[in-house]
Amino acid sequence: MWNWKTGGLALGLVFFLAVMLVKPIGVSTQFVILDGIIWDAINPEVVTQTEDGKYTSINAYLAKSGGKYAKNIANPLNYSFVFVIAMMIGALISAALRGWVRPEERMMPPIWRANFGDSAAKRYLAAFVGGFIVLFGARLAGGCTSGHMMSGIMQTSLSGYLFALAAFSAAIPLALVMYRKEG
Repeated sequence: MWNWKTGGLALGLVFFLAVMLVKPIGVSTQFVILDGIIWDAINPEVVTQTEDGKYTSINAYLAKSGGKYAKNIANPLNYSFVFVIAMMIGALISAALRGWVRPEERMMPPIWRANFGDSAAKRYLAAFVGGFIVLFGARLAGGCTSGHMMSGIMQTSLSGYLFALAAFSAAIPLALVMYRKEG
């Protein structure tokens, strides 16, 4: 397993190559696209192609930006969507290379155990709720941490720095309150 320095350098290299070769990395929009693909499979009227060849949607959010989201739903094999699928495949390969950790062998961090107990259900629920809040906030902000903070800072975007400041200004005090007991 890589230490944080090696992992950080590798992540930085991947972001640099993505910005240099294709476009900045950001993935939260692709969850909206996936939702739209599922919705369109159930109701084919969600995304339609106009006479001039552009795409639109009965949903105002999917129709915004000149139908960009609607187009990505109709034609999902684009860089961003394939990137998200590749992330999932990469996680699967990583798990396989590490030997498929069985649920009963998963290590619960001592700091979690000290503050919240041994309940795996409570830990999974907290992870799900936290993930939901982060994804909801990402869509509310018009992008995710990888898009705003990591790609944004790499491009010296003021909004990237402001987002990082806001994220850490909220995360550090919250972590100090939630994890008062040492593990």
